[in-house]
Amino acid sequence: MKLSTIIKKGILALLFSLIGMTSIATAQIKVVTTLPDLASITQYVGGDQVDVFSIAKGYQNPHFVDPKPSYIVKLSRADMFVTVGLDLEKGWAPQLVESSRNSDIQRGNVGYVDASKGISLLQVPQKVNPEEGDIHIYGNPHYWLDPIRGKRVAQNIYDHLVEIDPENTEQYTQNLKDFKNKIDKKMTQWQQKIEPYKGTNIIAYHNEWVYFEKRFGLEIADFLEPKPGIPPTPSQLVNVIKKVKSQDIPILINSPYFSSKSPNVVKRNTTIKLVNLSTMTGGYEEIKDYFDLFDYNINTLVEALENQHSK
Repeated sequence: MKLSTIIKKGILALLFSLIGMTSIATAQIKVVTTLPDLASITQYVGGDQVDVFSIAKGYQNPHFVDPKPSYIVKLSRADMFVTVGLDLEKGWAPQLVESSRNSDIQRGNVGYVDASKGISLLQVPQKVNPEEGDIHIYGNPHYWLDPIRGKRVAQNIYDHLVEIDPENTEQYTQNLKDFKNKIDKKMTQWQQKIEPYKGTNIIAYHNEWVYFEKRFGLEIADFLEPKPGIPPTPSQLVNVIKKVKSQDIPILINSPYFSSKSPNVVKRNTTIKLVNLSTMTGGYEEIKDYFDLFDYNINTLVEALENQHSK
Protein backbone atom coordinates (compact mmCIF):
# COMPACT_ATOMS: atom_id res chain seq x y z
CA MET A 1 0.00 0.00 0.00
CA LYS A 2 1.34 3.42 -0.94
CA LEU A 3 2.37 5.75 1.88
CA SER A 4 -0.04 8.45 0.63
CA THR A 5 -2.95 6.00 0.84
CA ILE A 6 -2.00 5.00 4.37
CA ILE A 7 -1.83 8.67 5.40
CA LYS A 8 -5.22 9.42 3.81
CA LYS A 9 -6.83 6.47 5.61
CA GLY A 10 -5.26 7.57 8.87
CA ILE A 11 -6.57 11.12 8.46
CA LEU A 12 -10.08 9.83 7.65
CA ALA A 13 -10.03 7.56 10.68
CA LEU A 14 -8.98 10.48 12.86
CA LEU A 15 -11.74 12.68 11.44
CA PHE A 16 -14.40 10.02 12.04
CA SER A 17 -13.10 9.58 15.58
CA LEU A 18 -13.28 13.32 16.25
CA ILE A 19 -16.80 13.49 14.80
CA GLY A 20 -17.86 10.65 17.08
CA MET A 21 -16.33 12.36 20.12
CA THR A 22 -18.10 15.63 19.22
CA SER A 23 -21.40 13.79 18.85
CA ILE A 24 -21.01 12.24 22.30
CA ALA A 25 -19.97 15.56 23.83
CA THR A 26 -22.99 17.38 22.43
CA ALA A 27 -25.54 14.61 23.06
CA GLN A 28 -28.56 16.06 24.81
CA ILE A 29 -30.10 14.64 27.96
CA LYS A 30 -33.38 13.06 26.91
CA VAL A 31 -36.12 14.03 29.37
CA VAL A 32 -39.74 12.89 29.47
CA THR A 33 -42.16 14.70 31.78
CA THR A 34 -45.74 13.94 32.69
CA LEU A 35 -46.98 17.53 32.35
CA PRO A 36 -46.04 20.41 30.03
CA ASP A 37 -45.29 22.70 32.99
CA LEU A 38 -42.59 20.29 34.14
CA ALA A 39 -41.30 20.23 30.56
CA SER A 40 -41.16 24.02 30.44
CA ILE A 41 -39.27 24.27 33.73
CA THR A 42 -36.89 21.47 32.66
CA GLN A 43 -36.20 23.26 29.39
CA TYR A 44 -35.42 26.48 31.24
CA VAL A 45 -33.03 24.80 33.69
CA GLY A 46 -31.47 22.42 31.14
CA GLY A 47 -31.19 24.89 28.28
CA ASP A 48 -29.66 23.50 25.11
CA GLN A 49 -28.36 20.46 26.99
CA VAL A 50 -31.78 18.83 27.20
CA ASP A 51 -34.31 17.40 24.76
CA VAL A 52 -37.69 17.49 26.54
CA PHE A 53 -40.99 15.76 25.75
CA SER A 54 -44.22 16.10 27.73
CA ILE A 55 -46.69 13.22 27.71
CA ALA A 56 -49.78 15.22 28.71
CA LYS A 57 -50.91 18.23 26.71
CA GLY A 58 -52.05 21.46 28.31
CA TYR A 59 -55.67 21.01 27.28
CA GLN A 60 -55.94 17.50 28.78
CA ASN A 61 -57.11 16.56 32.25
CA PRO A 62 -53.85 15.43 33.91
CA HIS A 63 -55.71 12.82 35.95
CA PHE A 64 -56.73 10.97 32.79
CA VAL A 65 -54.20 10.51 29.99
CA ASP A 66 -54.36 7.74 27.41
CA PRO A 67 -51.13 5.68 27.85
CA LYS A 68 -50.10 5.30 24.20
CA PRO A 69 -47.39 2.80 23.13
CA SER A 70 -45.41 5.72 21.65
CA TYR A 71 -44.95 7.09 25.17
CA ILE A 72 -43.38 3.81 26.26
CA VAL A 73 -40.89 4.10 23.41
CA LYS A 74 -40.02 7.66 24.49
CA LEU A 75 -39.53 6.53 28.07
CA SER A 76 -37.40 3.56 27.04
CA ARG A 77 -34.89 5.99 25.54
CA ALA A 78 -35.07 8.64 28.28
CA ASP A 79 -32.25 9.63 30.60
CA MET A 80 -34.64 11.34 32.97
CA PHE A 81 -38.33 11.18 33.87
CA VAL A 82 -40.05 14.03 35.74
CA THR A 83 -43.39 13.48 37.48
CA VAL A 84 -45.68 15.66 39.59
CA GLY A 85 -45.71 12.75 42.02
CA LEU A 86 -48.14 12.26 44.89
CA ASP A 87 -51.05 10.49 43.16
CA LEU A 88 -51.96 12.91 40.36
CA GLU A 89 -50.86 10.61 37.53
CA LYS A 90 -51.48 7.32 39.33
CA GLY A 91 -53.85 6.09 36.63
CA TRP A 92 -51.29 6.18 33.82
CA ALA A 93 -47.72 7.26 34.59
CA PRO A 94 -46.49 4.36 36.78
CA GLN A 95 -47.62 1.81 34.20
CA LEU A 96 -45.81 3.64 31.40
CA VAL A 97 -42.56 3.89 33.36
CA GLU A 98 -42.68 0.23 34.36
CA SER A 99 -43.45 -0.85 30.79
CA SER A 100 -40.47 1.11 29.45
CA ARG A 101 -38.08 -1.34 31.16
CA ASN A 102 -35.63 1.55 31.46
CA SER A 103 -33.81 1.04 34.75
CA ASP A 104 -32.45 4.61 34.74
CA ILE A 105 -35.90 6.16 35.22
CA GLN A 106 -37.42 3.76 37.71
CA ARG A 107 -38.39 5.19 41.12
CA GLY A 108 -35.34 5.54 43.36
CA ASN A 109 -32.83 5.87 40.54
CA VAL A 110 -31.08 9.06 39.46
CA GLY A 111 -33.21 9.47 36.33
CA TYR A 112 -36.48 9.48 38.29
CA VAL A 113 -37.47 12.97 39.44
CA ASP A 114 -40.35 13.41 41.86
CA ALA A 115 -41.01 17.13 41.46
CA SER A 116 -43.03 17.23 44.70
CA LYS A 117 -39.94 16.64 46.85
CA GLY A 118 -39.68 19.36 49.48
CA ILE A 119 -42.98 20.97 48.46
CA SER A 120 -45.19 22.27 51.28
CA LEU A 121 -48.50 20.60 50.49
CA LEU A 122 -52.02 21.84 51.15
CA GLN A 123 -55.18 19.90 51.97
CA VAL A 124 -53.41 16.82 53.32
CA PRO A 125 -56.25 14.63 54.66
CA GLN A 126 -56.12 13.24 58.19
CA LYS A 127 -57.95 10.17 56.92
CA VAL A 128 -59.31 9.04 53.56
CA ASN A 129 -62.99 8.26 53.17
CA PRO A 130 -63.99 6.91 49.71
CA GLU A 131 -67.42 8.48 50.18
CA GLU A 132 -65.83 11.94 50.06
CA GLY A 133 -64.96 11.55 46.37
CA ASP A 134 -61.56 11.48 44.70
CA ILE A 135 -59.48 12.61 47.67
CA HIS A 136 -55.72 12.80 47.14
CA ILE A 137 -54.20 10.85 50.00
CA TYR A 138 -50.93 12.85 50.08
CA GLY A 139 -52.48 16.29 49.69
CA ASN A 140 -53.63 18.46 46.81
CA PRO A 141 -51.22 17.72 43.91
CA HIS A 142 -51.74 20.90 41.84
CA TYR A 143 -48.80 22.66 43.50
CA TRP A 144 -47.22 23.88 40.24
CA LEU A 145 -50.00 26.49 40.08
CA ASP A 146 -48.06 28.42 42.70
CA PRO A 147 -45.00 29.98 41.00
CA ILE A 148 -43.09 30.14 44.30
CA ARG A 149 -43.44 26.39 44.66
CA GLY A 150 -42.37 26.27 41.00
CA LYS A 151 -38.92 27.35 42.18
CA ARG A 152 -38.72 24.21 44.30
CA VAL A 153 -39.72 22.14 41.27
CA ALA A 154 -36.87 23.73 39.31
CA GLN A 155 -34.47 22.93 42.15
CA ASN A 156 -35.52 19.27 42.13
CA ILE A 157 -34.96 19.03 38.38
CA TYR A 158 -31.58 20.78 38.71
CA ASP A 159 -30.42 18.35 41.42
CA HIS A 160 -30.91 15.38 39.09
CA LEU A 161 -29.50 17.10 36.00
CA VAL A 162 -26.18 17.86 37.70
CA GLU A 163 -25.95 14.28 38.92
CA ILE A 164 -26.63 12.88 35.46
CA ASP A 165 -24.52 15.45 33.62
CA PRO A 166 -21.96 16.99 36.03
CA GLU A 167 -19.87 18.43 33.17
CA ASN A 168 -22.56 21.07 32.54
CA THR A 169 -23.19 21.95 36.17
CA GLU A 170 -22.10 25.56 35.67
CA GLN A 171 -24.67 26.11 32.93
CA TYR A 172 -27.44 24.42 34.91
CA THR A 173 -26.58 26.48 37.98
CA GLN A 174 -26.81 29.75 36.07
CA ASN A 175 -30.07 28.69 34.39
CA LEU A 176 -31.59 27.79 37.76
CA LYS A 177 -30.55 31.13 39.20
CA ASP A 178 -32.07 32.95 36.20
CA PHE A 179 -35.30 30.98 36.54
CA LYS A 180 -35.70 31.79 40.23
CA ASN A 181 -34.86 35.46 39.66
CA LYS A 182 -37.43 35.67 36.88
CA ILE A 183 -40.08 34.10 39.11
CA ASP A 184 -39.37 36.71 41.79
CA LYS A 185 -39.52 39.56 39.29
CA LYS A 186 -42.75 38.31 37.70
CA MET A 187 -44.31 37.66 41.12
CA THR A 188 -44.02 41.37 41.89
CA GLN A 189 -45.90 42.18 38.68
CA TRP A 190 -48.57 39.51 39.21
CA GLN A 191 -49.17 40.51 42.83
CA GLN A 192 -49.51 44.18 41.88
CA LYS A 193 -52.14 43.34 39.27
CA ILE A 194 -54.23 41.16 41.58
CA GLU A 195 -53.82 43.36 44.69
CA PRO A 196 -57.09 45.34 44.25
CA TYR A 197 -59.07 42.09 44.20
CA LYS A 198 -57.47 40.17 47.05
CA GLY A 199 -60.05 38.50 49.25
CA THR A 200 -62.54 38.14 46.38
CA ASN A 201 -64.77 35.06 46.58
CA ILE A 202 -64.87 32.91 43.45
CA ILE A 203 -66.43 29.63 42.33
CA ALA A 204 -64.41 26.87 40.63
CA TYR A 205 -65.43 23.75 38.78
CA HIS A 206 -62.91 21.41 40.43
CA ASN A 207 -60.60 21.64 43.44
CA GLU A 208 -57.42 22.33 41.48
CA TRP A 209 -56.84 26.02 42.26
CA VAL A 210 -55.97 25.96 45.95
CA TYR A 211 -52.27 26.84 45.48
CA PHE A 212 -53.08 29.59 42.98
CA GLU A 213 -55.84 30.87 45.26
CA LYS A 214 -53.62 31.02 48.35
CA ARG A 215 -50.68 32.63 46.56
CA PHE A 216 -52.73 35.40 44.99
CA GLY A 217 -55.13 36.07 47.83
CA LEU A 218 -58.41 34.76 46.43
CA GLU A 219 -61.06 32.72 48.24
CA ILE A 220 -62.82 29.77 46.63
CA ALA A 221 -66.32 29.79 48.09
CA ASP A 222 -67.53 26.58 46.45
CA PHE A 223 -67.13 24.12 43.60
CA LEU A 224 -69.50 22.93 40.89
CA GLU A 225 -68.51 19.37 41.76
CA PRO A 226 -70.35 18.27 44.92
CA LYS A 227 -67.29 16.20 45.82
CA PRO A 228 -63.87 16.03 44.10
CA GLY A 229 -64.14 14.06 40.87
CA ILE A 230 -67.94 13.77 41.07
CA PRO A 231 -69.70 15.54 38.15
CA PRO A 232 -71.93 18.51 39.04
CA THR A 233 -75.40 17.50 40.19
CA PRO A 234 -78.63 19.54 39.90
CA SER A 235 -78.77 19.96 43.69
CA GLN A 236 -75.16 21.22 43.83
CA LEU A 237 -75.81 23.69 41.02
CA VAL A 238 -78.84 25.00 42.93
CA ASN A 239 -76.67 25.43 46.04
CA VAL A 240 -74.00 27.27 44.06
CA ILE A 241 -76.56 29.56 42.41
CA LYS A 242 -77.99 30.48 45.82
CA LYS A 243 -74.51 31.17 47.18
CA VAL A 244 -73.54 33.30 44.17
CA LYS A 245 -76.66 35.43 44.62
CA SER A 246 -76.41 35.79 48.38
CA GLN A 247 -72.68 36.62 48.39
CA ASP A 248 -72.61 38.45 45.05
CA ILE A 249 -69.75 36.24 43.83
CA PRO A 250 -68.38 37.70 40.57
CA ILE A 251 -66.31 34.94 38.96
CA LEU A 252 -66.65 31.25 38.05
CA ILE A 253 -63.42 29.54 36.92
CA ASN A 254 -63.44 26.70 34.42
CA SER A 255 -60.59 24.72 32.83
CA PRO A 256 -60.10 23.62 29.17
CA TYR A 257 -60.94 19.97 29.80
CA PHE A 258 -64.24 20.47 31.67
CA SER A 259 -67.58 20.89 29.93
CA SER A 260 -69.12 24.35 29.93
CA LYS A 261 -72.63 22.92 30.34
CA SER A 262 -72.84 23.18 34.14
CA PRO A 263 -70.96 26.51 34.35
CA ASN A 264 -73.41 27.94 31.82
CA VAL A 265 -76.35 26.89 34.00
CA VAL A 266 -74.93 28.99 36.83
CA LYS A 267 -74.13 31.82 34.45
CA ARG A 268 -77.68 31.95 33.04
CA ASN A 269 -79.21 32.12 36.48
CA THR A 270 -76.91 34.70 38.07
CA THR A 271 -74.77 37.71 37.17
CA ILE A 272 -71.57 35.68 37.54
CA LYS A 273 -68.96 35.83 34.79
CA LEU A 274 -67.55 32.57 33.44
CA VAL A 275 -63.76 32.76 33.10
CA ASN A 276 -61.72 30.09 31.32
CA LEU A 277 -58.28 29.76 32.88
CA SER A 278 -55.60 27.17 32.21
CA THR A 279 -54.09 24.81 34.74
CA MET A 280 -51.17 23.95 32.46
CA THR A 281 -48.76 25.34 29.91
CA GLY A 282 -50.27 24.92 26.46
CA GLY A 283 -53.86 24.97 27.71
CA TYR A 284 -54.48 27.81 25.29
CA GLU A 285 -52.48 28.86 22.25
CA GLU A 286 -51.04 31.95 23.94
CA ILE A 287 -49.48 29.92 26.77
CA LYS A 288 -46.12 28.81 25.44
CA ASP A 289 -44.23 28.34 28.72
CA TYR A 290 -44.54 28.34 32.51
CA PHE A 291 -44.35 32.12 32.78
CA ASP A 292 -47.02 32.58 30.11
CA LEU A 293 -49.31 30.39 32.22
CA PHE A 294 -49.44 32.96 35.02
CA ASP A 295 -49.41 35.94 32.67
CA TYR A 296 -52.48 34.53 30.94
CA ASN A 297 -54.36 33.52 34.09
CA ILE A 298 -53.67 36.71 36.04
CA ASN A 299 -54.43 39.00 33.10
CA THR A 300 -57.63 37.14 32.21
CA LEU A 301 -58.80 37.05 35.79
CA VAL A 302 -58.03 40.74 36.48
CA GLU A 303 -59.78 41.82 33.27
CA ALA A 304 -62.89 39.84 34.24
CA LEU A 305 -62.89 41.26 37.76
CA GLU A 306 -62.47 44.80 36.44
CA ASN A 307 -65.45 44.33 34.14
CA GLN A 308 -67.58 42.92 36.96
CA HIS A 309 -66.71 45.73 39.34
CA SER A 310 -67.41 48.40 36.72
CA LYS A 311 -71.03 47.25 36.28
